[in-house]
Order: sequence, then C-alpha cells, then structure tokens
Amino acid sequence: MTAQDAAPLPPAYGALEALFTRLNALDNALGILHWDQETTMPEGATDGRAGALAGLEVLRHELLCDPATADHLAAADAEAAALTPWQQANLKEMHRLHAHAAAVPADLVGRAAHAQTVTEVAWRAARRDNDFAGLLPRLTEVFEIAAETARIKGEALGLAPYDAWLDTFEAGLASADIDPVFDALAAFLPDFTQAVVAAQAAETPPLRPEGPFPIDRQRALGQACMTAAGFDFTRGRLDVSTHPFCGGADDDVRITTRYDEADFTSALMGVLHETGHALYEQGRPRDWQTQPVGASRGMAVHESQSLILEMQACRSPEFLTFASGEMRRSFAAATDTTTAAWTPDNLHRLYTRVAPGLIRVDADEVTYPAHIILRYRLERALLAGDLKMADLPGAWTDGMRELLGVVPPDDTTGCLQDIHWPGGAWGYFPTYTLGAMIAAQLFAAATAAEPDIRPGLARGDFTPLVDWLRRRVHGRGCLLSWRDLLVEATGRPLDPAVFMAHLRTRYLERSD
Repeated sequence: MTAQDAAPLPPAYGALEALFTRLNALDNALGILHWDQETTMPEGATDGRAGALAGLEVLRHELLCDPATADHLAAADAEAAALTPWQQANLKEMHRLHAHAAAVPADLVGRAAHAQTVTEVAWRAARRDNDFAGLLPRLTEVFEIAAETARIKGEALGLAPYDAWLDTFEAGLASADIDPVFDALAAFLPDFTQAVVAAQAAETPPLRPEGPFPIDRQRALGQACMTAAGFDFTRGRLDVSTHPFCGGADDDVRITTRYDEADFTSALMGVLHETGHALYEQGRPRDWQTQPVGASRGMAVHESQSLILEMQACRSPEFLTFASGEMRRSFAAATDTTTAAWTPDNLHRLYTRVAPGLIRVDADEVTYPAHIILRYRLERALLAGDLKMADLPGAWTDGMRELLGVVPPDDTTGCLQDIHWPGGAWGYFPTYTLGAMIAAQLFAAATAAEPDIRPGLARGDFTPLVDWLRRRVHGRGCLLSWRDLLVEATGRPLDPAVFMAHLRTRYLERSD
C-alpha cells in the first residue's frame, strides 16, 4: 500500500505493488553498481561486474515475467474501478513494463547486460587511443543484440523496430513524432546558423577567461551552483567520469562531470545540465517512489529538465549576473584574466557564442540539433541494414561535413565521443532535441506564469522556477503521458515554433 491510500488495496493490485517494490530495490542496486562502474571501479573488475550486472538483470526480468505477474495484471484490470487515478496510472505503467519485458527472452537480457558492461569499459580505452577498429567487434555485438531486441519487441508490441527502441526511452514516442520535427529543424537551422554566425562576427568577440582553473575550485563553483539550484547534498553527490551522467538510486542521486584546467566553462555547464536531471529525480512524488507511476516520465521529459536548467535558465543574462560574481571569487586570484572577462555581459556573449564544432556535449544551443540529427540518421541506417558498423566512421565524417561543415580529424572526436552506443542506448539520442524543444516550451510557460523566475535567477534563487517544475513536471511522475504532461503544463502540444522563436530571440534579437 502507498502512503497516499489508507484503504486496503484490492488483492491483485496489492500483489503487483509488492512486486514492483522488490523490482525497485533491484533497480536501486543496479543504479549504484552502474555509477561505481563509471567512476571508481578498477578495470580489472570488468568481467566480474559484467557477470553481476547480467545476473541481476536476468533476476529482475524473471520476476517481472513470472506467469503470476500476468495473472495479477489481468485480475487487477477487473479491480480498476476501485482504484484511484494514481493507482490506475500505476497499473497502466505496470502493463507497459511487463509487455516490454515479456517480449524478450531472459538469455538475451543477460547477453545484453554483459556485452554492454564490457563494451563500456573497452570504449574508454578506445576513445583515449583513437582505436575504433579495436572496439568494433564489441560494439557490433552490442548493436546486434539491440537490433535483435528491437525486432522481437516490435513484433510483440506492433511497432517498427526503431520505434520499439524509442518506446523504451519515452513511452509512446515514435519516428512519426520525430521526423516532422527534425525535418523542420533541418530546414530552419542552416540559414539561421549562418545569420547568427555573421551577426556575431560583426560584434566585438567576447573575452575568454584564461586559466589555469584549478580543479578543486571548479568543483567548489559547481557545488555552489548546485546548491543555489536546490540540489540536496544529503541525498546525492558530485563525482568525475569519462562521460557526464546522472544516475544512482532513490534518495541517492549521483551526478558526474569532467574537468579541464584550461577551460572551466564546459565542466560547469556539464554540472548544471546533470543537476537538472538530478532535481527531477529528487522531486519525484515520494508517496509513489517505489512504484512505476512515481518514476520520471521518460527521457525526452528528463532531457527537458536538464536543458531547462542548463540552456534556458543558466545561459540567461539573469543567471550570469549572479554567476559572474561566483566565478570571479572562484578564479580571479588564480588567473591573469582581466576583470572585463568576468562581467555578466561578456559571460552571456561567451555562453551564447555559436560556432559549429566536433563535440556534441560542448555544442552550442543552435548547432546541437545537427549533432542529434546525424546520430538519428546513422542509427536508422544501421538498423535498416543500409550502413555497416565498419563503415560508421566514414558515414560520421560525411554527415558532419554535410550538417555542420566540420570534419573530425580522428574517431575520438568523431564516432567514439559518446558512451551511448557502447552502453546499448540505441534510440536515445532523439530525446535530447525533443527535450530541448520541451524545455523551451516549459520555460516560456513558467516565466509567463511566475514573473519572479528571471529576477530570482539574477539573485541565484532558483526557487520560483524549481517550485513551478515540482508542481508541473517532477511531482507528476508518470501520471500522464509525455504529450498530456506538456499540454497540462503549457496549454499546448509540442510546438517546434516555440523553440525556434526562443533561438531567434536569444541569438538574433539578443534580448535574452
């Protein structure tokens, strides 16, 4: 029984809540093991960790797919009239999770977990050594398992294989949602990017603070900004990893970043991005924390929370007014940078500088969608059999040249830069750009409803923004679909025009 419901639970539904509480405990253990793998695990532990993760994933799968679970689901449907709206939504999520799991045999689940673990570790060395050929066999294995899973799930769920991938990360999301949005962006962005680059070329270039920026001071600055945003350090922590991420467990949210003593800006924005994810996790409905309905809605919504913090709020002139003082206090004594480099206006121009580049996580807001469109196209080509994995580096280079006009000099800055594919997250990338559009729409609605949000950011007070998100997004869990959540919060369905208007305002009109 959840804390929200004093009445005794109907028996079948009650058995399901008990089951999903057990599954949630396994998810928490898996989350910490994955965090440890990316941050502190010695490389020699890879095989043992792969076996442990595979064993736990198979155990989780077997619990979820036990014949009794299907019986309880059927019986709970007959009890639905006695359930509250939250319980009914919970039952719906239970059905969805069971359907995804039941479609896939346990041995495939174990193979996937094992292959992803060893390939993630191998990817770190391959990225460091620019060794795509060395990673190719393992990456191919991970992809083939993911492709087989997509086909099996697609047949069971009535979805195209790529849509089966998408549905794993955001329930109900399909290529039919993505294609028109990406087509609109692909038509809009080239000319817009050229216009922004030309306009910025006519301006005095912003001053770039010059290092070195000691890592301990970067970390302290990041923690100060996390605290200002509302991150609860009694229920989370900040660490270092090869690729920044947010993970961990309930009430134990782990985020990471990576540092460069020559440039503090990337690490800071990485911290703020992951803090957006973490605030979502820390703000989920506590009464439903162990149940599917209490989970975050999906990765498109999750990415919107990272981007509403990093891009919408923390690249605004208001936040940078606050941050300029924090940055000066953190670094001015350790560098020779002039005072002018730390002014809010200079920092705003620096953080909104547009220039096509090689690395997705360092990309500006305008060119970032092109990085995602490239990955989306490559994923679909690989899954359709139109592209061989061995030809991925060349296809990547061609795509970067076409979409961004830049050519990676090596695979480290090309197709080896992301952890997602080695880790088995095929179909994840589109959620980033959908998240950016959702973030723009949410921020526009939030600032219209709460006029103190922008003045608050200038004081380093995120409370008005985070409180609005707690009510409209975080605290809603999986009560609504991602589409209905957006309509409820903003009064309209997803509209790419809102994102495009935001870009025009920030980058050409320069009023934000």
